[in-house]
Amino acid sequence: MIAIHGFSPSGNCHKLKLLLEQLGRPYRWVEVDSSRGQTRTPQFLALNPNGKVPVLELEDGRTLSESNAILYYLADGTPFLSDDRWQRAQTLSWMNFEQYSHEPYVAVARFIAGWTPLDSPRRAELPRLRERSHLALQVMETHLREHDWFSAGRYGIADIALFAYTDVAGHGGVDLTPYPALRSWLARVRATPGFVALPEPDAIAAALIAQTP
Repeated sequence: MIAIHGFSPSGNCHKLKLLLEQLGRPYRWVEVDSSRGQTRTPQFLALNPNGKVPVLELEDGRTLSESNAILYYLADGTPFLSDDRWQRAQTLSWMNFEQYSHEPYVAVARFIAGWTPLDSPRRAELPRLRERSHLALQVMETHLREHDWFSAGRYGIADIALFAYTDVAGHGGVDLTPYPALRSWLARVRATPGFVALPEPDAIAAALIAQTP
């Protein structure tokens, strides 16, 4: 059985859980609390020298890191990734957009709001992160005004990649009200068979989010 080494509050890790649940593929989840330094242990660094989750571990011991690379590997040969060369390239284009223009702002704003102390100097980054988040969300909104999904005209891994942190953008103080097409897309993703939601933040993170202006 394959194993996913991941941190449950992480959207990047949850992408893999969502796909595997929707595929109905058995897997073992190994919780690695990156907030407590568990990705820096010798045991974990042997799996991923970059010291980050998630990591996919195959039955033969091979490992693969980077959430979107793992999504692409797991989805190959399934309805979640088109066989068409052009559509696969479109999928990769949106997944690269997620990692370079979306996740560094939407996800990091969420992390700072919920997983750093209220007096952390990193909180000074929030206005810029929120501004850049809105730029990414507007790109998504423009696409979704004309399309239901992000590639091949159907739900797939590009949607999963973009959904994970967009759905919880509010944790970082990023308001989704201005994006009606995007909010309709979020509802469509939540309605897909086998959908599982990202766990709610624990009490400490929830309190920090609630106190973050």
